[in-house]
Amino acid sequence: MPVAILTVELRLEMSQSLKDRRSCVRSIKDTLRHGFNVSVAEMDDAVQWQTATLRIAAISASRDYLRGQMEQAEAVCTRIAEQHGGRVSDSYVEFVPEE
Repeated sequence: MPVAILTVELRLEMSQSLKDRRSCVRSIKDTLRHGFNVSVAEMDDAVQWQTATLRIAAISASRDYLRGQMEQAEAVCTRIAEQHGGRVSDSYVEFVPEE
């Protein structure tokens, strides 16, 4: 079964503290987990207030379904980041090859 991994790099320019950063990241993670049934992990240390990197992973029998799901997940990340005064600075999808 194919596995899709979406990497999203966030730039949180309006974040003034780690608490602001954590609020945005937590909101994105909770929304994605409950709305899309995917795994979400924060990939960097919470040292810098203005940046965050998230990885979202999903598995399905259909590669096309995964592609659409990752596009929707990216749209959610963009929307929530903008609500918190940030933006998605980079994102890309990888497909793990089937064995």
